Amino acid sequence: MTVTSHGAPWRWLLLLLLALPSLGWGQAPTRPAAPLDGIWKGSLPVPGGRLEVLFRFVKLTSGEYFATLDVPQQKVRSLAVTVETRADTVVLTSTEANSRYVGQLVAGGSQMRGVWQQPGLRAPVQLVRTETAVAKPRLTPPYREEEVLFVNSKENSKLGGTLTIPAGPGPFPAVVLLSDAGPQDRNGTTDGFAPLGALGDYLTRRGIAVLRFDDRGVGRSTGTTQSTTAALVSDAQAALSLLRARPEIDHAHLGLVGHGEGGNVALLAAAQPQPPAFVVGLAPYGLTGAEVVLQQQEAALKASKTPSSQLSAILKRQQSVFEVIRHTLVSAQAQPIVANMLKQNNPALSDDQAQASAAEMVSARYRYYLGFDPSETLGGVACPVLLLYGTADPLLNPDNNAAALAKGLKNNPAVTVRKLPGVNHLFQPDPTQWPIVSGEAHANFSPAAEEAIRAWIVEQTAKK
Repeated sequence: MTVTSHGAPWRWLLLLLLALPSLGWGQAPTRPAAPLDGIWKGSLPVPGGRLEVLFRFVKLTSGEYFATLDVPQQKVRSLAVTVETRADTVVLTSTEANSRYVGQLVAGGSQMRGVWQQPGLRAPVQLVRTETAVAKPRLTPPYREEEVLFVNSKENSKLGGTLTIPAGPGPFPAVVLLSDAGPQDRNGTTDGFAPLGALGDYLTRRGIAVLRFDDRGVGRSTGTTQSTTAALVSDAQAALSLLRARPEIDHAHLGLVGHGEGGNVALLAAAQPQPPAFVVGLAPYGLTGAEVVLQQQEAALKASKTPSSQLSAILKRQQSVFEVIRHTLVSAQAQPIVANMLKQNNPALSDDQAQASAAEMVSARYRYYLGFDPSETLGGVACPVLLLYGTADPLLNPDNNAAALAKGLKNNPAVTVRKLPGVNHLFQPDPTQWPIVSGEAHANFSPAAEEAIRAWIVEQTAKK
């Protein structure tokens, strides 16, 4: 299967991480007879063998589904998927993968049988649910755990989360965890892996209180899932305000720890009044959205062994689309132009698919993303900053992005940049270092990353 992309997904999206065309905000004319939440796997027959395909579904408070597509053997992750449901029929369309799957729920909603279609290929595929969103039983942790609901008065929204407080009287230093791009729960769950939940547990067990919360429109949180990076700053500020009202918390040592886009949100908040005492950025972006999309697309095309001559032409066409979006400011005028360009780039697209992708690409959110320069406001960041990247990040060039942020923070004497060997964008270590549970390897948060974050935070809290 040859996968083409008109941009990178918002999240790991994780896990790619930032705003994209056709982000997979599912459209649901009618709800399916059985819920789709979870991870669905299937085997796609292709010339010369088979490819494993994985779909991940997250139900939003609107009743719609956020969905992504992975093809691990081609190193393709988190492609945008549009979801349509009619009774037991589910239609999954990925413009970026130039593919469409029409399936029917069977076996009580645990399986989906249907047909995969893309140019030159039509094949039966059965998808099986491998994991649901139901929480797994766990042992009571050695710390206090409290459900919280706080208000972002600026956005008139409510945010539901979990506050974990170490055992003892305190007061304790504390951090707010901020997720990567796209709608995620308070644990930052991606493909069954919960990096924020794992990090929160690690830090709380070692004397640091942690607040993590559901993104807007997810779980117990209200609000729109279409928010820009800058708009999300008020969520971080509201979370800090909650911690400042708690007697168990050391108000002089409150920090923000953000993953991907969450790291950019944290840095923006640090340049505002009432900033955090410190910021930890876990693979934050340093380049503009347009630059990031082009770099991610180039990496994906190279991974799929696209000839260099074709690669260059595809990237030039993508740049041309961005130029139209940038210079045609009226969305109603830009949309048909962009839709026509997408059809020229990919003739297999239907008119409806091209129009839907174009509508998202000329939206206010996507325009903002393309032009957002993470380094612009860094001159106002005076607090200590740790920028942490993994050298095995397939979605983000750690050298380019770290260098751009470090340059923007050049007047701040308390900036530390670290790159961890073998760690990916989700801060998982090399698979050879994953623990074996019940005979199977399970992804974990890099122990080296956890300890680097903890040690650096403790260093900051030791300062008066």
